[in-house]
Amino acid sequence: QVQLVESGGALVQPGGSLRLSCQASGRDISDFWRMGWYRQAPGKQRELVARITSVTNGDVPTYVDSVKGRFTISRDNAKNTVYLQMNELEPEDTAIYYCNKYPSADAYWGPGTQVTVSS
Repeated sequence: QVQLVESGGALVQPGGSLRLSCQASGRDISDFWRMGWYRQAPGKQRELVARITSVTNGDVPTYVDSVKGRFTISRDNAKNTVYLQMNELEPEDTAIYYCNKYPSADAYWGPGTQVTVSS
């Protein structure tokens, strides 16, 4: 039974940066070919914002259009951690951020971490 715990969320001003961490226990993240960061804003459905896929030649990231050029997903299997570097944050980025495998598994949702972008 894997446990995923997100951290790093905070209140930041527009244009600011945050680095989120997702630390796994109970199972190595290297067991999953794909890991993703998801977010859920108030009144909206949870959406996938970034995904990282481990392939023979390295890790391949993909992003939803709204965060391209601003967010960077990475993973460190030795530390059993997935990261999300968020730059040029916008109010629209306000949400609870979660990590999970991709495709997501219902049992793997953690507590999430709150990101609030406001002046």
